[in-house]
Amino acid sequence: MEKLKTIGVVGAGQMGSGIAQLAAINGFHVKLLDSDPNALSKATNNITNSIQRLISKGKLPQATITDALKRLHCTTSMEDFCSADFVIEAIAESEAVKKKLFTELDKITKPSAFLASNTSSISITRLASVTSRPNQVIGMHFMNPPPIMTLVEIIRGTDTSDETFNVTKTLAERFGKTVVCSQDYSGFIVNRILMPMINEAFFTLYTGVATKEDIDTGMKLGTNQPMGPLELADFIGLDVCLSILKVLHTGLGDVKYSPCPLLVQYVDAGRLGRKSGVGVYDYRNAPTSTKKAARL
Repeated sequence: MEKLKTIGVVGAGQMGSGIAQLAAINGFHVKLLDSDPNALSKATNNITNSIQRLISKGKLPQATITDALKRLHCTTSMEDFCSADFVIEAIAESEAVKKKLFTELDKITKPSAFLASNTSSISITRLASVTSRPNQVIGMHFMNPPPIMTLVEIIRGTDTSDETFNVTKTLAERFGKTVVCSQDYSGFIVNRILMPMINEAFFTLYTGVATKEDIDTGMKLGTNQPMGPLELADFIGLDVCLSILKVLHTGLGDVKYSPCPLLVQYVDAGRLGRKSGVGVYDYRNAPTSTKKAARL
């Protein structure tokens, strides 16, 4: 781990800012990249507030905020990644967009840098194929929200080296995470199992088996889950769920992964979940106290 001093994170959304927070509080210099300055400003505020909550719960010392923010550098220029030792992308779940990014990162970062994707379903082998260093490309899938959830999935591409794997595993453990390893197949472990459950919950709603409230209550109390599958889908983002199901359906060729028409309809209507204000549930007039973070 001595060789890792600077970590680059691409994307200042909920996942990217959470990953940047983990890196900063664990002693790394962090460069957080986003094309939108407003997103970077929001990310800095979110990181500050998140650390403060952890301090108030006694999980971090008071000096953590000052020290972490000193190590955090926000930027809109990818050229700033020229000194990064390890880069984690956390952008839109689109293979074309990610491939374009990896092509650019390959040109800008130093030859020794490791490139990781936070993708939840897309082939690491295909992402690595657009670079000149496929042996240094790996999947590092954090759960949402990264500062709270204890799991990281690590996915090796066809050419991922043992060194890349070992460095990535050690980094995840430095972040305080438990690591599970998956082969490079669509959906990996978590979403290979989770997304069909969410999809089936949509089919259960679509066919009138039960109301959304009863579906979620049934799964929460009947299977001891902290959130029902429809509420969880809203938290993840219905567009993200749909994208993952399409990857599963295309990659595995099984009709059981075909997205429910109701899920497709909601996404077409712009009902994306919490981030848009309405999804399966309507959050636009919800009290702040009900807007809790997911734990799954």
